[in-house]
Amino acid sequence: MSKVIAIGPYSDSDAAALKRDFDALRLPGLAAIADLPEDQRRAVRAVAFMGHDPFGGATMDLLPGLKAIANFGVGYDAIDVAAATARGIRVTNTPEVLNDDVADLAVAMWIAQARDFEIAIRNARSGDWGRGVRLPLARKASGRRVGVLGLGRIGREIADRLAGFKCEIHYQSRSRKDTPAGWTYHADPVDLARAVDDLIVAVVGGPETEGFVSAEVLAALGPDGVIVNISRGSVIDEEALIGALQSGAIRAAALDVFRGEPQIDPRLLALPNILPLPHIGSATVETRAAMGALQRANLRAILAGQDPETPVN
Repeated sequence: MSKVIAIGPYSDSDAAALKRDFDALRLPGLAAIADLPEDQRRAVRAVAFMGHDPFGGATMDLLPGLKAIANFGVGYDAIDVAAATARGIRVTNTPEVLNDDVADLAVAMWIAQARDFEIAIRNARSGDWGRGVRLPLARKASGRRVGVLGLGRIGREIADRLAGFKCEIHYQSRSRKDTPAGWTYHADPVDLARAVDDLIVAVVGGPETEGFVSAEVLAALGPDGVIVNISRGSVIDEEALIGALQSGAIRAAALDVFRGEPQIDPRLLALPNILPLPHIGSATVETRAAMGALQRANLRAILAGQDPETPVN
């Protein structure tokens, strides 16, 4: 009887590895746990979890022998860590291995929005360019003042890349960081937004950062401002964002994450000044393989009674 359940849209290679290493039982979602026979649920010691559905205490209680929830991804806001800790369940995630991909995408989105890639691609593919249809001029990206909201692992990688584009770097974090000379710290997100041209959101998700980018932050960014979000959709007050984009309170947004994803508010999709992507921050062959390997290493350690490589609790 399997001691490991695998939940989520794993690649064929990761699914095969979970089966090979742990004889993992794959389930379509957390709701399917309740349908397992009681003896099978009691045998489960670990869950390999990939997804965004809430993983709360009630679900954990369906697996009375559960010792580990190994999350596939750096963000673990879907998991009730406090509930897990209270039940003696270790939670792990897969940080570091995806930093480069997410930072690369953040900067790519920032440039793509400034230079109107989506409009230009459509102009070329449709044949409009060949018919003499001229595009309006786009905007320069290099040299702008850019604020990074959250200078953690990924935020720092983003800032390092922006420095290569001759940008003036500002950041907000829980505390000052050891940064190169010339980087400016702001204790408050409104102060940060007021000081910069563009804002890139890289804070962790969860209740503490719900609506962290508020209407006040967006107003402080101003009518020439662009906001990029690669963290979690919940971090931005989406109603305030829609209003700011519609009214011109900010110039544009580039978003890889959304509240309620994969469903996107149709009002956002109807706006011409948004560049939307379907949460592909870590979606490369190389990084997803590394994430899977780290998830399995964490599972292997906990099942062997050892400390995991990347614990959350």
